Amino acid sequence: MAQMYLSLELRSVDLQSPRNNKEHHTQEMGLKRLIVRRGQSFVLQLHFNRSFRFGKDYLTFVAETGPAPMELLGTRATFSLTQARKGNVWSASDFTTDTNSLLVSFFTPASAVIGPYTLKIEISQGQGHSVAHPVGTFILLFNPWNAEDEVYLPSEILLQEYIMMDYGFVYKGHERFITAWPWNYGQFEEDIIDICFEILDKSLYFLENPSKDYSQRNDPVYVCRVVSAMINSNDDSGVLQGNWGEDYSRGVSPLEWNGSVAILRQWSARGKQPVKFGQCWVFAAVMCTVMRCLGVPTRVVSSFRSAHNMDGNLTIDTYFDQNAEMLPVQKRDKIWNFHVWNECWMIRKDLPPGYNGWQVLDPTPQQTSNGLFCCGPASVKAVREGEVHLPYDTPFVYAEVNADEVIWLFRNGQAQEILVHNTSSIGKEISTKMVGSDQRQNITSSYKYPEGSPEERSVFMKASRKMLSPRRASSPFLDLLGSRGSQDQPAQLQLHLAKTPEWGHDLMLKLHARRVPDRVHPRGPIRLVVRFSAQALLHQEIQWPLLLPYENYRNKLTDEKLIRVSGIAKVEDTGRSLLVLKDISLEPPHLSIEVSKRAEVGKALRVHITLTNTLTVALSNCMMVLEGSGLIDGQIYNNIGTLVAGHTIQIQLDLYPIKTGPRQLQVLISSKEIKEIKGYKDIFVAASRAS
Repeated sequence: MAQMYLSLELRSVDLQSPRNNKEHHTQEMGLKRLIVRRGQSFVLQLHFNRSFRFGKDYLTFVAETGPAPMELLGTRATFSLTQARKGNVWSASDFTTDTNSLLVSFFTPASAVIGPYTLKIEISQGQGHSVAHPVGTFILLFNPWNAEDEVYLPSEILLQEYIMMDYGFVYKGHERFITAWPWNYGQFEEDIIDICFEILDKSLYFLENPSKDYSQRNDPVYVCRVVSAMINSNDDSGVLQGNWGEDYSRGVSPLEWNGSVAILRQWSARGKQPVKFGQCWVFAAVMCTVMRCLGVPTRVVSSFRSAHNMDGNLTIDTYFDQNAEMLPVQKRDKIWNFHVWNECWMIRKDLPPGYNGWQVLDPTPQQTSNGLFCCGPASVKAVREGEVHLPYDTPFVYAEVNADEVIWLFRNGQAQEILVHNTSSIGKEISTKMVGSDQRQNITSSYKYPEGSPEERSVFMKASRKMLSPRRASSPFLDLLGSRGSQDQPAQLQLHLAKTPEWGHDLMLKLHARRVPDRVHPRGPIRLVVRFSAQALLHQEIQWPLLLPYENYRNKLTDEKLIRVSGIAKVEDTGRSLLVLKDISLEPPHLSIEVSKRAEVGKALRVHITLTNTLTVALSNCMMVLEGSGLIDGQIYNNIGTLVAGHTIQIQLDLYPIKTGPRQLQVLISSKEIKEIKGYKDIFVAASRAS
């Protein structure tokens, strides 16, 4: 009787993308393609030429990813249709039949390799030969909603922030004047997922051994380390080229980017040539887009007064001459006024227990790690506890937030006197966006114990011994720890701002000189000879007023608009010197954004943008750029021309929102005089009402 049955043939497949993508939290990436997360079942409907008979018709499925799929490497899985699922393995089960169709539940293990897959079906009757049919393609991502996945984050509120939120803030400036820069991550724009896998396929690891690279893409530690290397272009065809000079004529100034989408699209469209240019916040924001897109909970973190300690000795040396001018450093050590990196959330099976959770990843190319310019993942908990022997790059991250700052007076060709030894001036106000809010959250306590506490000094000495002991039993630094440095001075100096520092205006400061009451110094008058210097920065009381005219600094500033005012006072009686420093962040003109009414998908939304030029000079060649995922497809450019000093410009335009939910409109106005005047507006977009 068997020959009376027709051979079973696959006629069509419904990948059920809208339903599956919604259940897998990927609907924001679109509903046309099947995009699912590992460790979670999804449903496909198979249509045949006749009804399916379980036990007589045999279905075997083959899922493959990568250039040379192999079961041994985890890039190929073969599994037969069964009635019930068996454990954390690839399976097709829990099926229901309806006339000539079969609804099948597919399951991928929580440890599966992520990436684009092809799915085939092999159909046979009994012992007869099998016929293969293509079923379709799908993309598999990490699953932070699944308790078996190594990126599992057990909080829906945190998942909404660190996976689903497609905009946020990067914190810049300096510790006493922190500014929030809006950024469009845009990880759900339709082509971004493809570009993320293009990035993995351009890495040196893939080019060296494609099969091995794909087989390791089940491991978030491996994937985030590869992405960290690929966001910069120091070793490879990475996404961004760094530029810390002032000449951006061959590309875009790092200050003029509003978001990651334009950068990633340009890299992909122009033959994977590095995009010009990036600095730390651009590298970190683009990495946040890629990791959130792949399914790893990620946030952007800023540390103020961040150390770049090349020689691992835990001190950063700075030199001033007797005219109070900071000298160019011979060593490559430096202190950034701020530095930005990422934290990714994951289990660290490669470390002892206790180091799961947030891990530091730093895509800015500062130094090599195992031969490539990448950094991390370094456990934040390991940094806090001084466990600098744990991988990856924990000593470097530890120094970024804990190094000591030593400031020397340089005279007659050599360092002659320690002016300041700061044990608590590095790693200040470590910040990230607060969950579910536009506010800033201070997370310094997750990186270190309170400055000056017994725990903090104990951890510091433990880390110091681990980092310094292999090379020398004693070091100038360890000797310095025990020294009194620049204490016992007869006076203290402080610089205060007399009013808010605005770009384009004279700066008013006051020098406060205060006598230190003690028994060591004589009670008579103290004679101080003070010299001042103002320099542009990359990243009982007597008062002297100081004036720094706009004309003196207007052509000497870097794009960051930061000034360091320094003064050195020589105590005539003792011959010792005192240093006073003040970092000033200049406020740019303020941008105002208003929307007229309720925002609705597909309906015109009137936006009003207002800018007053508060400078004493005109702003020339003004260009406005608008961006915002879900509000604008790509970017909107508007050439504004020249804005005369003291004048106000008002711009009105209509947007047609594309997606529902909370969105953010980012507005950048750049000019020849000021590269970045930024503003943002949070907008909630409702579904369109039936007309």
